[in-house]
Amino acid sequence: MSLAIPPHPTSAGVLLQHFLDGRARTRAELVEATGLGRATVAARIDALAAAGLLRAAGATTSTGGRPPSMLAFDPSGGTIVAFDFGARHANIAITDLSATAVASVSLALDIADGPVAALDAACSHARTLLETAGRDASHVVGVGIGVPGPVEHATGRPVNPPIMPGWDRFDIPAHVQRAFPVPVLVDNDVNILALGEHAASGGRHDDLVYVKVATGIGAGIIAGGVLQRGADGAAGDLGHIRVPYSPSPLRTPEDERDLEAIASGTAIAEALVARGIAATSSDHVVALLRAGDADALDITREAGRVLGEALALVVSLHNPAVIVLGGSIARAGEQLLAGVREVVYRRSIPLATQHLSIVQSQGGALAGARGAAILVRQHVLSPALVDAHLAR
Repeated sequence: MSLAIPPHPTSAGVLLQHFLDGRARTRAELVEATGLGRATVAARIDALAAAGLLRAAGATTSTGGRPPSMLAFDPSGGTIVAFDFGARHANIAITDLSATAVASVSLALDIADGPVAALDAACSHARTLLETAGRDASHVVGVGIGVPGPVEHATGRPVNPPIMPGWDRFDIPAHVQRAFPVPVLVDNDVNILALGEHAASGGRHDDLVYVKVATGIGAGIIAGGVLQRGADGAAGDLGHIRVPYSPSPLRTPEDERDLEAIASGTAIAEALVARGIAATSSDHVVALLRAGDADALDITREAGRVLGEALALVVSLHNPAVIVLGGSIARAGEQLLAGVREVVYRRSIPLATQHLSIVQSQGGALAGARGAAILVRQHVLSPALVDAHLAR
């Protein structure tokens, strides 16, 4: 998330951005940072405090006279509902305006049941969670949603999602607004996972690539602290690139399948079946990996090498500080990670890898839901919307 401040801020909404890093500040600091007069800063702080967006945060050390009072962002000023849909589950969280969860639940839910069934079930559980957390539904300021397929971000509609039958061009925001009449923001699940991982790192890595390896493969790209969606929202579609051939037990020289067809959880399951091992899904692969099955370990490491061939190209093009591997296959052990590291560090130039970290996700089960909440937070706390709210 980028909180870069324009050089000459003029509004209360822009002034608020100085507080969104969580650090308390004095009025004098804001006068110095913005160049605004003390009276102007005081009036805007009063307006933000009256709207429940700022709170008193004690006093700083005095250098003589009365200690200056501190002010901080107040995350309790609104509630966010966050949905993170997977192929067969949904994580739901209720968060404050800092995207910190105050209540959460994970549901068994099949995305292939269609949008109405999945969204209605999620909204129903969200209402129950709001009651559990003691949050009034009228205080919900927005709903963030991640889905496992391509999304036209401007409209929130999935576009030809391969594992989401019945969802193509479905108006997710309009449907959810029947339950929650607030802004509804929708994005690809890997994008919101990237946002969640960026937040989990404390914003230390502003150039980050998050790669999810599960039933499919996708990537979320953060550059300069900002999520990159591309011109039409298709950035990060790593799973559908053709990987340059290198000798591999999973491939022949004439193999023209894309990365997802070779190295996803589904593809690993198919390779195991070819060896006579019963594995019909990525869930079975995960179980075999955790049980230490030699064939599953061997094939998954090889899948990591194939993935590494694709990520070596990403490293050369984007030069990230960190590549984060997430998803069920990456979380099941070190084999995928080891295969990726083996190839990326060998294929990429030293300048691009001298400080590169390739790590497993640390965001936890709620990383996607937190990312969906961050999506809403960025929207509702944008200078323009804050100013519009204060004007009302």
